[in-house]
Amino acid sequence: MIAETVCSAVAAAGLGIAAVTAYRKRFLTAARLAAYSLVPLGLVMTGVVEWAADTAFSPTAWAGFGVLGAAWLLFMTTRAVERRTGGTRKERRAARAAQRDAVAPAASAPSLGPAASRPAVRPKPKPRRAPAGEDFSDIEAILKKHGI
Repeated sequence: MIAETVCSAVAAAGLGIAAVTAYRKRFLTAARLAAYSLVPLGLVMTGVVEWAADTAFSPTAWAGFGVLGAAWLLFMTTRAVERRTGGTRKERRAARAAQRDAVAPAASAPSLGPAASRPAVRPKPKPRRAPAGEDFSDIEAILKKHGI
């Protein structure tokens, strides 16, 4: 009963403020204020406020909220554990099977095929480094070319 009275008073006050705002030629703001102030009145008329008041003072309802919270906590915990371990049991089994099948245990040749089918590629021999005195020969030639 008190909640319905408070909601009705809030709606009346909001409509009054909306009327003053409309008088000041701010019609868009006034329409928005009127819409917000009609919400509590609509909730009273539909019975939502009475239901909420009955729920707020009911120990059974609060126990139900506690059970819902525990269920949510269990869902989130299992989801976090599932993400850490790498998915569901079926996904982990498939990953282990794929890992076992990746390399055949009795394979005598590499998985890429026989080595004879590919041409042998030999690395190019690296040129020997010249002694410290000969490293500047190309620079000396450039300097001589320019007359320096």
